[in-house]
Amino acid sequence: MYAHDADRWVVHADLDAFFAAAEVLRRPELRGRPVIVGGSPEGRGVVASATYEARQHGVRSAMPMAQAVRLCPQAVIVRPDGALYRELSQRFRLVLDDFSPLVEVVSIDEAYLDISNSERLFGSVEQLSRALKQRVRDEVGLAVSLGVASNKLVAKIASDLDKPDGLRIVRRGQEAATLGPLPVERLPGVGPKATARLRAAGIVTLADLAVAPGVLLLDIVGSDAGRLQARARGEDDRAVRGEPGERKSLGHEQTFDRDIVAHAELDSTLYRLCERTGAELRRRGLMATTVALKLRYDDFATISRQQSLDRPTDAHQVIHVVAAELLDRALAERRAPVRLLGVRVASLATASHQLDLFDDHRVRLRQLNAAIDRITERTGAPMIVPARFARDPARRDAASNTKERR
Repeated sequence: MYAHDADRWVVHADLDAFFAAAEVLRRPELRGRPVIVGGSPEGRGVVASATYEARQHGVRSAMPMAQAVRLCPQAVIVRPDGALYRELSQRFRLVLDDFSPLVEVVSIDEAYLDISNSERLFGSVEQLSRALKQRVRDEVGLAVSLGVASNKLVAKIASDLDKPDGLRIVRRGQEAATLGPLPVERLPGVGPKATARLRAAGIVTLADLAVAPGVLLLDIVGSDAGRLQARARGEDDRAVRGEPGERKSLGHEQTFDRDIVAHAELDSTLYRLCERTGAELRRRGLMATTVALKLRYDDFATISRQQSLDRPTDAHQVIHVVAAELLDRALAERRAPVRLLGVRVASLATASHQLDLFDDHRVRLRQLNAAIDRITERTGAPMIVPARFARDPARRDAASNTKERR
């Protein structure tokens, strides 16, 4: 179900320098260096992606690699790794799915989201956008630039205005003013030939294009004149072509700043991830009957394990018990430093609390979690945790910051 145009908010999410950023994520020693992903410079290879350090030397996507190497001879050349990029893209999509049921994937590194009905869960458009950026950084390990606007066209253009790691929100009524100063070639659909013809006629900016005489435009771009002129004003009625439907899964991941070996530290992080997942289930009025664990080791080998529950739950304590068992089994199979840890729940259904009248434990757990949710909503951090996690530095810092805010 699409929001009425007057209430519509669309996000264009675009991972910055995706292939190159993925290689830097895998090889942190490349951070800050010019990196070019592409084919061999000795053959007919072309640039697939380049870090912003390489772009400062004039390197661009689709440029012949031989030319790129001449422009930036100190660059590190990396051959593309499709498997890595597909995995990161899938993780990116999972984050986007948590913010909207309407996600239109455009390519491996960009998508549109209709967030018109998401504010009640995530707060204002700006709060949602910043939360989305942080989730992508935490759970994918990459920076994403967002454009937010009343339609797809303006959102896409806006996402490119503050790169890298940008966020540009174009409020309703500001579309024409935002697009006006931009050069005509920034409008999707205006290629090099059309740009040259428009500039020759004195039409340099999108503001020029928006007010150009229709007869003149017909001579320059033909029957496409009306559509281009409307788009130059920021008008676009295309809907986000996501497939609305019931959410299939949700969860959270954390990529560590350093590889983790200690079981206690992994279990503490796992509890926090389960805590966030359970809270999200309760906020959305859902329950789950499958718990899945994801582990990525320091060599990027990734495994997943899952287990079905006897009955649906929205209690993070129950989710953690199962996830912790899965973690123990995984570490028994292979004990190695862990780079990423994640938990996801699936087989979701609308919550039903028709509990057994004699099941006091489930009743008390439900009451406890309702209280935890109220505290978390008020303070921003859950204050009730198992004793063995009370010394967790991250949780201790959150509690301290909460006390300071009060």
